[in-house]
Amino acid sequence: MATQAAATADEDRILRRWTPLILRAILIVSTVIMVAGIALSIAFAPNYYVGRFDAIQQGRLFGRESIWQLVQGMRQGQPHSVMIIGLYVLTLVPLARVAFTLVLFLKERDFIYVAATAYVLAALIMGVMLGRVG
Repeated sequence: MATQAAATADEDRILRRWTPLILRAILIVSTVIMVAGIALSIAFAPNYYVGRFDAIQQGRLFGRESIWQLVQGMRQGQPHSVMIIGLYVLTLVPLARVAFTLVLFLKERDFIYVAATAYVLAALIMGVMLGRVG
């Protein structure tokens, strides 16, 4: 019994230690990607967003990029794609936090909080999936 309690305490300690580290890493990666996008925009496409804003106002911009188009644009160094991918990575922070919380509640067998956290996680995932990229 003492061995099982010690193992559970070690697992909880590991979960509580690694969660903030992973969240900080995601935040740092997102920041680096977005700063790179801003630098690319300043260097190579300073009027991109002004032209895009004008196109929206005149009703000429209807299409939206898929995630695969954004990844391809990021590989080509397109500033808009790089910044949008950075924002996608940033959305992983709350998703990861809620997912880690769900794991913690599952380990503690607190099923009321498991249900609530699973509901929030599902809502966040659906929000990301149904969100529009543009």
